[in-house]
Amino acid sequence: MKTIIYSARKFEKAFIKSANADKHELEFIELSLNTQTARLAAGAEAISIFVNDDASEKVLKELSTVGIKFIALRSAGYNHVDLDIAKQLGIKVARVPSYSPYAVAEHTVALMLTLNRKLIRANSRVHDLNFSLEGLTGFDMNGKTVGIIGTGQIGGLVAKILNGFGCKILAVDTFEDSTLIEKYGLIYTDYNTLYKEADIITLHAPLVPETLHIINEESISKMKRDVMLINTSRGALVNTKDVVAGLKTGQIGYLGLDVYEEESGLFFTDHSEDILQDDVIARLLTFPNVLITSHQAFLTDTALKNIASTTIYNLNCFEQQIDSENEID
Repeated sequence: MKTIIYSARKFEKAFIKSANADKHELEFIELSLNTQTARLAAGAEAISIFVNDDASEKVLKELSTVGIKFIALRSAGYNHVDLDIAKQLGIKVARVPSYSPYAVAEHTVALMLTLNRKLIRANSRVHDLNFSLEGLTGFDMNGKTVGIIGTGQIGGLVAKILNGFGCKILAVDTFEDSTLIEKYGLIYTDYNTLYKEADIITLHAPLVPETLHIINEESISKMKRDVMLINTSRGALVNTKDVVAGLKTGQIGYLGLDVYEEESGLFFTDHSEDILQDDVIARLLTFPNVLITSHQAFLTDTALKNIASTTIYNLNCFEQQIDSENEID
């Protein structure tokens, strides 16, 4: 089955080709899917897209016009796909529900530790032969209270890791996982309590209407002063302008982001020769207590292998007209 792989990056091509084993005719293109590039899928039956591709109504209608019947996501999240329109058009959509929760959980804690112990600044100083320790004081993770918003696979693993550090763990989720309570002493509570008591808050919730901008001026005002905020989930969970305001007043003492609400067209691409047009992220980059990575929390060899194998499995099911276990209703 001919399949167009949109937003194809060098780091993933070898994994996808290996998983495919010449089963499908794959065409890799670096361009992201949008209204201008949808027509490039002409002649194919399926496409595969990544997290920042646009599969909104207008794009899906264009894809349907050129004959696309299947979309294989290379991500767990699917907020970038208009599922209702896809269903109306008869386009089947499948995702990769789990690739490596360990990858994202470990990156989350890496952001915490790097911010806490000011490792980026320390490393830069040493390269300048400045071995002073002034301004590099961190804090013990042991005994700190961490608030986890969303205790699915990734949030649960973050709880496991932080329990090993000796942290007290609070959490908010619509589903309470009894295993996390029993094994790691996790305490489920409400948002207001979590905001009030947590020294560190980390986000692991899906992006749905109820969680859009869950971190905003009001919620930030309820947090401890000098709170550490981490987001490795979805950028739009955070109102970034409100976070900038919180950084300016010192209400937010540390910020670690692997995702950004306006990352489409910015992340995954080298813009080092360009003039940065995004004033909000430009402002974020001026703060010494902000650490941003470009949506790389998933980026381990294990995760890439699992994403590739599940994507090809989904394409196999589509070709055989078998309902994939990963298909999104």
